[in-house]
Amino acid sequence: MTNFRAEPFLWIHLAGIAVAPLTLQLVWLGLAVGDPLPLFWLELLIVGAFGVLPIFWMQCARPFDIFSVLVVSIRPDSLSVEQRKILKLLKTRKVRILSTITGVALLGILWELYLLAPLGAMMAAILPQWRILGLLIAAIAFLLSNLFVQIPVAVIGVFLTSQQQWSTIDPYPIEKILQDFTVFGVRVRKILPIKMESSGTSEETYPKTS
Repeated sequence: MTNFRAEPFLWIHLAGIAVAPLTLQLVWLGLAVGDPLPLFWLELLIVGAFGVLPIFWMQCARPFDIFSVLVVSIRPDSLSVEQRKILKLLKTRKVRILSTITGVALLGILWELYLLAPLGAMMAAILPQWRILGLLIAAIAFLLSNLFVQIPVAVIGVFLTSQQQWSTIDPYPIEKILQDFTVFGVRVRKILPIKMESSGTSEETYPKTS
């Protein structure tokens, strides 16, 4: 691959940021359920810690393996050299810094949503007005918000790599990928169909589990 930015999985996960506004709206509605507790900072601490810390720890300690979609992921021994170089970029200090900035920014958004929560009281009225239920909805939705923002931000970190830097990067060792990355789903040889043309005919290969 001459241009690593053309890697389809980078664009697939970058597009995931489009889900974040929907999950943040769920956070807002969750915070609008029931009457706030007297200690407002405790509510923010619960929702903020549950939403930010797990994804932040994952991205800093064992970054999400972007060569996966939904419930399937590409086996480490089936990744190309270019794909393993992209994994190496996900473990850089630059991505960790971007992840830290993103986490702080999302906490700021959480504070704004908390202040605006009373405006969502009418929409949240269809739910049982149990504050614990609202906080649970908000916490889960905020966790998903962090997931759908942090991974695209990591992809942006990869995009910011210059071609000169790219040429000096060594591929991530195959035997260490499962140990150093968060890999979800059934491991397959291929996920995206690849057209192969030969002697005037074409065929598509699809995911194989062995």
